[in-house]
Amino acid sequence: MATSGTSAPARADARRNRALVLQAARTAFEEQGLGVPLGEIARRAGVGAGTVYRHFPSKGALFRAAVADRVQLFTDTARDLADAADPVAVFFRFLASVVRLASRNKALCDALEAAGEGGYQPSPQVERDFAGALGVLLARAQEAGGVRKDIGLDDVLALLVGCLSMERRRVSSGAPQGRMTTLMCDGLRVGGGVTKLPRQLRDRNETRCEVCAAPVSPARTGRPARFCGGACRQKAHRARSRTARTRDEGGSGG
Repeated sequence: MATSGTSAPARADARRNRALVLQAARTAFEEQGLGVPLGEIARRAGVGAGTVYRHFPSKGALFRAAVADRVQLFTDTARDLADAADPVAVFFRFLASVVRLASRNKALCDALEAAGEGGYQPSPQVERDFAGALGVLLARAQEAGGVRKDIGLDDVLALLVGCLSMERRRVSSGAPQGRMTTLMCDGLRVGGGVTKLPRQLRDRNETRCEVCAAPVSPARTGRPARFCGGACRQKAHRARSRTARTRDEGGSGG
C-alpha cells in the first residue's frame, strides 16, 4: 500500500513537469525558433535540464512536440468550421488566420522552412489530420462555387507555406501584413471577384488623403494638401456641414 501511495504522486509530478516543459518550450520556440537552448527552456519551466531530457530525449523531439501542439489547434478550428453556413467565406478566413498566426510564431516558420529542406519531419498523424480538416473546408467551398475546381489540396498547402514565407519577409521590412495573403486568396477564387488589397505605404512620411487615404501630392505653396482631389475635398466639406447641422440641431433641442 505504501508503494502504491508513493508512485501515484510521483506520476503526478512527472505529468506536471512534462506539461511545464512543453508550455515553456512552446513559448520559447515561438519567440526564438530552433535556436533557443534547452537550458533556457528548463529555466523557464523551473526544472533542471535532466528533467527536460527525461521527457524529451532531444531538442528535436521537444521542438516537434511543441509545433505539433500548435498545428493541432489549427486542425481543431478547421473541424469546428466544417459545417459553417458560409463555406466560402469560412475557407478564406481560415487560410488568412493560419498565415497571420503562423507568421508570428517563429517555431512554425522554422518548421515549415526546415520541412521544405528535408530537415524537419513533422508527426505524420498531425500532418494528415490538418490536411484532412483543410480538405473538407476546401471541398465545401468548391461545392458552393466560390473556389476554382482546378485547385487541389496540395496546391493550397503549397500556397500556404509560400505565402507564410513571403508575409514574414515583407513584414520584417516594414510592408503591411496581409497583402500577399489577399493575393493568394484572390488566385483561388472563381471568376473576377477580387478583394481589396491592404494599402502599401511606399514612404512612412507620405501624406494620405483624409477621405480615401490615397497618396497626396506635396503642395508647392501654402499649407500642406489634405485631399487627393476636388471630389474628396467636396466629400469632406459635406461631412463637416452635416456634423455642424447635427450639432446645431442638438443644441436647439436642448
